[in-house]
Amino acid sequence: MTRHFLTGEELSSSELRHLLDRALELKAAPRSSRALEHACVALIFEKPSTRTRLSFEAGIVELGGHPLILRPGEMQLARGESVKDTARILSGHVQAVGVRTGPDALLEELAAEGSVPVFNMLTAGHHPCQALADLLTLREAFGALEGLRLAYVGDGNNVARSLAILGALADVEVAVASPEGYELEAVVGAQLTRDPAEAVAGAHAIYTDVWVSMGDEETAQ
Repeated sequence: MTRHFLTGEELSSSELRHLLDRALELKAAPRSSRALEHACVALIFEKPSTRTRLSFEAGIVELGGHPLILRPGEMQLARGESVKDTARILSGHVQAVGVRTGPDALLEELAAEGSVPVFNMLTAGHHPCQALADLLTLREAFGALEGLRLAYVGDGNNVARSLAILGALADVEVAVASPEGYELEAVVGAQLTRDPAEAVAGAHAIYTDVWVSMGDEETAQ
């Protein structure tokens, strides 16, 4: 059965711990794994990126794979081809697909219509790979994740949502403080408040994000 990584909710707590264990091993010994040898991985960037593109492209190479960068103007999606057809074409040529886009629906449809794993490099609703990297940083700083308190202050956006979802799996208490109108919806395990002081009280680390997300500049006030 094909597994995807769209929101982080696909993982169990034990799988998350294993991923972080393996990430630490690979960070200490780059190129020690050939897990992607002979594999091609398509990376679709509907939103531009510096850090995401560099990290995923380099990571795939370090694992022995070949990254294929696809931008909007280089795909038939921009000319009206259906997501269903695109997913089938991709599935016939690559072993996995990463997507950095706006609407979550595009990612979900690619996963539903294709036959290879699809992973989320950023959507409007979720940023799970960022949350994995953040949890790894916390683990390196504190030695363990269990029992930590992480405070997020700012817009209840995709980053906050992914931190809340994956933080709960890692037994990290995530407190999110957002002003009225920018609140995160209820996420199991997350503490939601409008008071930044309440969120940061007793926190081991404090996190925030930009208010205007990439691609939303025209709507900024």
